[in-house]
Amino acid sequence: GAPALRQRCGTAAVNGGRRAYGSARPARSQLFRGSWGGNSRYYGLGAAAVGFATAFSLSFLLSAEEKASSDAEGEEEPVIAGLRVEGLKEISKEEVSKHKTLETGIWVTYKNGVYDITEFVASHPGGREKILLAAGGSIEPFWALYAVHVTAHAILEGMRIGNLPVEEVVERDEAAKEGPYAAEPARHPVMHPNSATPFNGEPPPALLAEELITPNELFYVRNHLPVPVISPEDYRLTVVVPGREPLELSLEDLSKLEQHTVATTIQCAGNRRDEMTSVKEVKGLSWGNAAISTARWKGVWLRDVLALAGLTPEEAAAATAEVKHVQFEGLDTDGISTWYGASIPVKKALSSDGDVMLALEMNGEPIPRDHGYPVRAIVPGVVGARNVKWLGKVVASSEESSNHWQQRDYKGFPPSVSFANVDWDSAPAIQDMPVQSAICSPTPGYEMDPEEEELNLKGYAWSGGGRDIVRVDVSIDDGATWLPTELIKLEEQKDGEKAWAWTLWEASVEVPEELRGSKLSVVCKAVDSSYNVQPDTVDALWNMRGVLNNSWHRIQVTVPV
Repeated sequence: GAPALRQRCGTAAVNGGRRAYGSARPARSQLFRGSWGGNSRYYGLGAAAVGFATAFSLSFLLSAEEKASSDAEGEEEPVIAGLRVEGLKEISKEEVSKHKTLETGIWVTYKNGVYDITEFVASHPGGREKILLAAGGSIEPFWALYAVHVTAHAILEGMRIGNLPVEEVVERDEAAKEGPYAAEPARHPVMHPNSATPFNGEPPPALLAEELITPNELFYVRNHLPVPVISPEDYRLTVVVPGREPLELSLEDLSKLEQHTVATTIQCAGNRRDEMTSVKEVKGLSWGNAAISTARWKGVWLRDVLALAGLTPEEAAAATAEVKHVQFEGLDTDGISTWYGASIPVKKALSSDGDVMLALEMNGEPIPRDHGYPVRAIVPGVVGARNVKWLGKVVASSEESSNHWQQRDYKGFPPSVSFANVDWDSAPAIQDMPVQSAICSPTPGYEMDPEEEELNLKGYAWSGGGRDIVRVDVSIDDGATWLPTELIKLEEQKDGEKAWAWTLWEASVEVPEELRGSKLSVVCKAVDSSYNVQPDTVDALWNMRGVLNNSWHRIQVTVPV
């Protein structure tokens, strides 16, 4: 009666973000033509996005081609989806978001229109899981991934049930037309925004688990202030060491120093915050389980730059009273007095095992503006909040950064503490992150096809401090029984040393006959190389800011008879 695992278990080494075992997976960075953010350009989103876009588009095209042929014979005017249709009822985005499952109906939006695609889901050639990524939201990001949707408008309009309110259609564009957010960079439309100004967004989780190295366009975005516009010619990094003259380095100066690469996962402290709200409301953006991504960075070691400024590990050890922390100051501001900053312990900054970097490139390209162009501090194994973007100043100091986000945010407290009684100074700032894992595929609420015998699971696991992932277990009966998974790692991380990047995992679990006709509670948990394991529930982890949720990740899957 226990679920059976029909898959190789263990670890597969991967070269350059691709598997080194078994069946081949299409290479990442396949290029295709697309248009987003108002600009037509080439962009590489990897095999996952390409495959998803193709599947999503073909579902409409098969019928759309027949319709187009019929229209041509009758010389009918072409249908344009998404125009406002007078006389239809208005349906808010909030109401649309409640329709994500077959039980509630599957609704999506496109431009001005609201559509009920429930009846279409079963016939989707790419599988129901893929089309359900758009459930309860806009299909525009997915249509934008593949240009052939131009012929699918008639099919979509046939499922029209209403209009979005006018104010909801224009509100996001209006917010960006003026003020401090007028010069924001374009974002890929597949990104789910948790806030528009400042922009904070995460990709569909199903796309995260497809590639060890996250394409830049799909890397989650966490901004606290407007994205600054920085001229590379005018850029200067100031490095301050006590008792020495400040050192100024141009972008050209930094590029002439010895360059290194490091692949590291960055995770927001609020990743999976939305699960904490099921216990009690928290203050913070409602992140799902995709506020985490992995990139390969290139730049100079921070320790080399500090040595140029006059601070070596030996000097730091001899002057421990003077230098205990290294502060980072970003160039992002509110235009008045607020700027983003953070700090890390000097031991981490100067350690040859710490791999703290001042990065100039992200996945082989200049760092995109949303991710810190032209220079970003990369602090492997540490919470994303310390990986300061748009780096303008580095300060060796006896004190932590006095910045708000170091002293009055990104700290963990017990459930008994509220904003009314919190003593911020009683808790240390988050640095290393706890062991974490999550299910990326299938999505919550997934309903298996009656012919499916196995449930295919994919996800990620990661632990802070360079601790490797040694095991990920999955359960389809809410933890009553467990099965191991197959682990997929970067080639440079297969020895388990300095495991800065995540481990992806996969499993195919046979669903026993006695569980058919029921709803499964599917769970995953990870174990790291120090044998830290995720706690089973979120209740005891609840805190007022909704940070550090590393409880077992659960989703519900329906199995038909």
